Amino acid sequence: MNQDSPMTTRWWWIRHAPVNSTGGRIYGAGDPLADVSDIESFRGLAGLLPRDAVWVTTHLQRTHQTMAAIGEAGYPLPEAGTQGIEIDLGEQSFGDLQGRPRHEVFATVEFQRHRFWLTAPEVAPPGGESFEDLLGRVTPVVERLTHDYARRDVICVAHGGTIRAALAHALEIPAAKALHFQIDNLSVTRIDHHPAEENWPDPAWQVVMVNRHPK
Repeated sequence: MNQDSPMTTRWWWIRHAPVNSTGGRIYGAGDPLADVSDIESFRGLAGLLPRDAVWVTTHLQRTHQTMAAIGEAGYPLPEAGTQGIEIDLGEQSFGDLQGRPRHEVFATVEFQRHRFWLTAPEVAPPGGESFEDLLGRVTPVVERLTHDYARRDVICVAHGGTIRAALAHALEIPAAKALHFQIDNLSVTRIDHHPAEENWPDPAWQVVMVNRHPK
């Protein structure tokens, strides 16, 4: 399959700018400010991303800040307020763990952890949700937007957990395996969707790049 086929829908996932305002506390689905001072990375993103794309963010302000900073670095953003905002693409909620110091939580045996994530994929912290729950809400949004914006470029500024969930869906791998992906702040992950065609009766996802740094 030619990844540049005119039938392809291309998702450009960007993890938001880093959060340095929480003093090392877990923020998960919270809404702290991001640090958008890395001008070089934003210029790299502005040069890498395709023009005439559909833009999507989550409801959390760090994704809006990141999108705005890419625009300030030279990318011609769509008219203000016209990007899609998808609550169900927000980060995993860690419930009662949010606001607690990371080192304190990591030192406890309160719950089962994953080596590369705060909790095991099936574990929901008190008052929160599991990574499997996150996957369950991200997948329908990805499928819906892929249908709505077929054959377009979709740029989505989201979160580390969200992007791992999108990879799990595309690759049809267990949630626990998706947590092995490293997704850095301001990195780009591209996942293409190829529809069914005459010689290919089933649609297919193709992972083109993961965790690409823009500078």
